[in-house]
Amino acid sequence: MTDTSNTRPAEDEARAPRQSRLHRVMRYLPLIAPVLLWTVPCWVLLYTGQHWPLPVTLVSTAVFVLGLVGMPLAMVRGHGRRQQDPAAIAGDTLLGTSWVLFTWSVLLGVFLRLALTVAGVGGSQDRARIVTWAVLGVTAVLLAWGYTEARRVPRVRRLDVQLPRLGAGLDGIRVALITDTHYGPLDRARWSARVCERVNALEADLVCHTGDIADGTAERRRAQALPLGTVRATHARVYVTGNHEYYSEAQGWVDLMDELGWQPLRNRHVLLERGGDTLVVAGVDDVTAESSGLAGHRAHLAGALDGADPELPVLLLAHQPTFIDRAAAAGIDLQLSGHTHGGQIWPFHHLVRLDQPALAGLSHHGTRTLLYTSRGTGFWGPPFRVFAPSEITLLVLRSPHLPTSP
Repeated sequence: MTDTSNTRPAEDEARAPRQSRLHRVMRYLPLIAPVLLWTVPCWVLLYTGQHWPLPVTLVSTAVFVLGLVGMPLAMVRGHGRRQQDPAAIAGDTLLGTSWVLFTWSVLLGVFLRLALTVAGVGGSQDRARIVTWAVLGVTAVLLAWGYTEARRVPRVRRLDVQLPRLGAGLDGIRVALITDTHYGPLDRARWSARVCERVNALEADLVCHTGDIADGTAERRRAQALPLGTVRATHARVYVTGNHEYYSEAQGWVDLMDELGWQPLRNRHVLLERGGDTLVVAGVDDVTAESSGLAGHRAHLAGALDGADPELPVLLLAHQPTFIDRAAAAGIDLQLSGHTHGGQIWPFHHLVRLDQPALAGLSHHGTRTLLYTSRGTGFWGPPFRVFAPSEITLLVLRSPHLPTSP
């Protein structure tokens, strides 16, 4: 692996991220989301004809009110300036619980009740109570399953990817991708070590981490991140920043990854050479880097490719799939990204798709460029994954230029 770090300042060609439709929605979400997430299930489960005994109604209503008040308070104390991990765990858990409860209160509250009415099942009160118990049952099952999915070591997803410009000498290069580990309030040091063991079992030539290592500073989450130093690769271990690094002293994470033996590809590239052929492995800071105010942090693709032979194939690491427009315009062969978590808790993926061009998997952009979007290795916030399993990805790069047998 040849280091070709860019040391010269280059023109600032990184565009400020466009304010997307999702960003406009998110501006008001903190105000309206808690009210909707708690009042809608309360109404559907308690006040739509169930006629529960008064003590049941009062106690249940009090529980919803506590959730409505407690969740925002816990989130502020956990993720605000105080950074109190127990409060963050409580707030995140309440957020995930209320989202699942809200989703299935709406779905079953409408469709199950309609089906029961059409089928002539029971009276109005019976149907209302069936809906309530169905919602509570589905929510409990999904939360238990989602918690197990979030905390397990991800399964390996293997994928062959043909790159038309990849030389025959590089055919079969194994690229392991982890991303969005999100070490956070729940201590996952043992989980981190097991993830690294699974990555090592892949015997990859190149191991990539495409950002969002943790929620919290490198000093606070150091113990959970240390197993990353045990990861092995034949050629190199490379890393780029994600947006969450810029919430938590990004330079500290860059320094820690460097200390652990990973090469932070901060708008620079390295060369992977085998069998007489070469692959450019480039990386850019996250698109939110420039607005962070940190000196020298920005998404600068021209700087990442400075000095690289334009005839060589390029593998680009960029945290957010939305960077693909710039990658395709520059003729990048393959971009690796994370960020989306595959939606993490269904049906949140509909909101993610408002902001990102891809949710998960391999997609084509422009005439040459491929994008692989990982569903992520860890989880953010709520410790649940519902219909969006985590993954460790092994991409085997294939060349169409294999020598023919005599």
